[in-house]
Amino acid sequence: MAEDSGLIVPLTKWVMAQACRQACIWQAAGLPKICISVNVSAIDFRQRDFVDVIEQILKQTGMDPTRLELEITEGVLMQNIDATVTALNRIKALGVRLAIDDFGTGYSSLSYLRRFPIDVLKIDQSFIRGLSRDSSDAALVNAIISLGKSLKLTVIAEGVETLEQLDFLKAHHCEEGQGYYFSKAVAPDAFAHYLMSVKPLPSAQT
Repeated sequence: MAEDSGLIVPLTKWVMAQACRQACIWQAAGLPKICISVNVSAIDFRQRDFVDVIEQILKQTGMDPTRLELEITEGVLMQNIDATVTALNRIKALGVRLAIDDFGTGYSSLSYLRRFPIDVLKIDQSFIRGLSRDSSDAALVNAIISLGKSLKLTVIAEGVETLEQLDFLKAHHCEEGQGYYFSKAVAPDAFAHYLMSVKPLPSAQT
């Protein structure tokens, strides 16, 4: 609806600025440094001033660019490859991290994947959901983890909700996970408390 109404561009700008401000508040309070991820739509990415907007927000908020991560879907990346690579390289030059969101559901070519200056592959939650009942999903998740490691990328599993899923991911050396198993969405103050109290899981990062 935000894309159809034309509100997505100012909305993304507002969300990114708010996320950066909140990260700075947490850091000033002495909380552990974490990376803040912001989803980016195709319309955002096609804006000519998109990289300039990111740079402006980083300067205005004082955010450490290495603590900001932009999540972009495969479909967005595959639109006008040369222009995409140029834009991604400009974003990387700011120090910002880049992630492919919902990896495995799009149509990206592996030959193009190595051209993108990507830091993170995020395995789509539909594959994680099917780990316990579908051997094909398990095989795909294992393949994506292996692919990410071979390209020296961080691999994050989305939608981790059960201990069984977590055990599979740990056994196959997935580096990070996100999902309700760790915590449901919470307000900033509650998250700050959680961040101070949570203990890292053995052999896994959360």
